[in-house]
Amino acid sequence: MKLNQLYKNIPQKWVQLAAFYAVALAFILLNSWLLLEKNTLLGVVVPIAVLVLITAVLSYQRLIWLVVALTPLSIPFKWLYPGLLPVDMFIPTEPILFGILILFLFSISRGQKIGKDITRHPVSITLYFYLGWMALTTVTSTLPVVSIKYLLVHVWYIVIFFFLLTFLFKHQKNMPKLIWLYLLGLVPVIFYTIGRHFANGMHNDNAAHWVMTPFFNDHTSYGAVLAMFIPFLTAFVFSSWMSKKKRIWSGILLVIFIVAEILSFTRAAWLSLVAAIVVWGIIKLKIRFKTLAITGISIILLIFAFQNQILMKLEQNSTDSSANLTEHINSMTNISTDASNLERINRWQCAIAMFEEKPFLGWGPGTYAMNYAPFQLTGQRTIISTNAGDGGNAHSEYLGALSESGVPGMISFMLIIIVVLYTAINAYTRTNNKKLKTLLLASITALVTYYTHSFLNNFLDTDKVAIPFWGFTAIIVAIDLYTKQEKHTPETKW
Repeated sequence: MKLNQLYKNIPQKWVQLAAFYAVALAFILLNSWLLLEKNTLLGVVVPIAVLVLITAVLSYQRLIWLVVALTPLSIPFKWLYPGLLPVDMFIPTEPILFGILILFLFSISRGQKIGKDITRHPVSITLYFYLGWMALTTVTSTLPVVSIKYLLVHVWYIVIFFFLLTFLFKHQKNMPKLIWLYLLGLVPVIFYTIGRHFANGMHNDNAAHWVMTPFFNDHTSYGAVLAMFIPFLTAFVFSSWMSKKKRIWSGILLVIFIVAEILSFTRAAWLSLVAAIVVWGIIKLKIRFKTLAITGISIILLIFAFQNQILMKLEQNSTDSSANLTEHINSMTNISTDASNLERINRWQCAIAMFEEKPFLGWGPGTYAMNYAPFQLTGQRTIISTNAGDGGNAHSEYLGALSESGVPGMISFMLIIIVVLYTAINAYTRTNNKKLKTLLLASITALVTYYTHSFLNNFLDTDKVAIPFWGFTAIIVAIDLYTKQEKHTPETKW
């Protein structure tokens, strides 16, 4: 009785606090033992699995937001257990995404609908063509198992982070939620990466290639993601309708992201940000399409007219990539000695050679890395060339699609870009809502960074890039639908 009376006299907050620390201590001790004695991270998986199951029971919509926050922190399964599975996956996001897809299909079978305005939108129609052609070329693939996995990954990214998010974005406050939740997971990765960079020497450009592992495969995908979020942070800093507190936090994060982008030594990401600034200027200055078309055609004609002189000038550049920022920028045009640039050209030429052999159906989605080796010419190989298929892919979304799914495959991807930009610019000129204009302009410039980057790399088969890419596309479509009925839609607080 005395013990029971003593327990009743203890404040409930103290009991809860003691229970929390007891569970936390047990969790730390268990994981330490598993890591040191069994050399496994299995203990970390258990609480994540429990959290996922609880969230799934409550709402698969909450599960989507959980995935968004966890995506920057996801790691390849092969990094934990190399060679255990024939195909790799990102843990914990891809298994959760597969579960969300099953839950969504189950809810659709029970009558839930996301709306004809979404499913019949011009962007949606281009996506049907994109996925439909990918499915057809999966049937004719030279490596069907690889292509099926590649197709499935693209299906769940598009279904969940385009169609489902567009549906969730009917509530305007969910749009910035996508940005902030992704940043919640990305900021710790940035600090982790910068910390490792400091530990290995700030002037060590070689370290910049791997300090972000295992969260990102290399510095190029890391730089691409940073570039995609810089337009949003910039927009938030200069948005008068946002609270002062959020603008200050956005400013702090913007500085961190710019520093991280510089330290990533990703030349393609730097170039993509320049392209985003140009597009921002075009939209702000309201330059007509006719003027842009004439300027673009003139530039292309000049390049063709002076291609020999341009090539000779590029071949004279012998500045290799280095920790010196000026030299690193100058190395962008070095096609004579820079191994990275030369290897990229080698991959492009292989992609074109593969396309020439299978121009209509291609070799199969996701199969470039396994098929390109025989197409390498001796004179094109570099010191970093490989025949193992483990050195990346075509280094271009456009040429990758061309080699894997033929001409229709590349056209389908380019159609998505054209229709998304057309939709976004029309919606931007149509609305007078400052908040929607801000999100539209940020989404356009963020996507432009990847449209530009995708000439030099391809990452849409990875969760890190695919989720913001399709999520920002969903923002544009949702706002387009808003602006068509804006007079009847009250402005909401974010």
